[in-house]
Amino acid sequence: MHRRPSLFKACVFVLAASSAVMGMAQAADSKLDSVLARGKLIVGTGSTNAPWHFQGADGKLQGFDIDIARMVAKGLFNDPSKVEFVVQSSDARIPNLLTDKVDMSCQFITVTASRAQQVAFTLPYYREGVGLLLPNNSKYKEIEDLQAGGDGVTVAVLQNVYAEELVHQALPKAKVDQYDSVDLMYQAVNSGRADAAATDQSSVKYLMVQNPGRYRSPTYAWSPQTYACAVKRGDQDWLNFVNTALHEAMTGVEFPTYAASFKQWFGVDLPSPAIGFPVEFK
Repeated sequence: MHRRPSLFKACVFVLAASSAVMGMAQAADSKLDSVLARGKLIVGTGSTNAPWHFQGADGKLQGFDIDIARMVAKGLFNDPSKVEFVVQSSDARIPNLLTDKVDMSCQFITVTASRAQQVAFTLPYYREGVGLLLPNNSKYKEIEDLQAGGDGVTVAVLQNVYAEELVHQALPKAKVDQYDSVDLMYQAVNSGRADAAATDQSSVKYLMVQNPGRYRSPTYAWSPQTYACAVKRGDQDWLNFVNTALHEAMTGVEFPTYAASFKQWFGVDLPSPAIGFPVEFK
């Protein structure tokens, strides 16, 4: 009568011990440990898309994605230079993670539910959207002025099957001119053939930084999408670490570094995180 409960308890103990051993083995195999042992972080990124990742005059990679990767390296080694960049095409961002060619991909990856089935996304580090670029002397100031202009407003946009629909989400009556390249799109604004250009808000901000006093942009932006880094699925310790590094860059001890990078590439002064009750729970 008493043997079955004892045998059951023994089996439960064995199973629990086995799970604990497996858990310790998984923790020991975390990429966090292998990256620390290697002494450098390996990050997949691009090289042709300012202000995110591009080659400077010295041939070295720079941009906001590059700075984000260096913030993670700083968290790992207290040295932001201990990172090796693997230049990859956009369609290699996920495959290079799955084959362990890189430890993480940081290449303005738009978060989607379908991609989240293949990789684990980190905390978002930027929220992208569509913005408008206008000449600094434009008679239009804010989105309401452009909307009031109706079909008298011409908007330049990069050629795309959804281009007209995208512009009309914000400016339903505007005339939409599509161009084969961003250079031609900006030329249309510069020459007066277009009243505004619709493009990624990050590109609008960066162009304004590069050309002080030449352009302006309404405060309104639309069609939001989230940018995050990505890591291989199944390694919670590694994901937790990268998230911690990014979180403290945006809200904590490394905020000055994140804010300086944001100012450099987007020309925006970020407000300091509030002291006291954690903003994440408001």
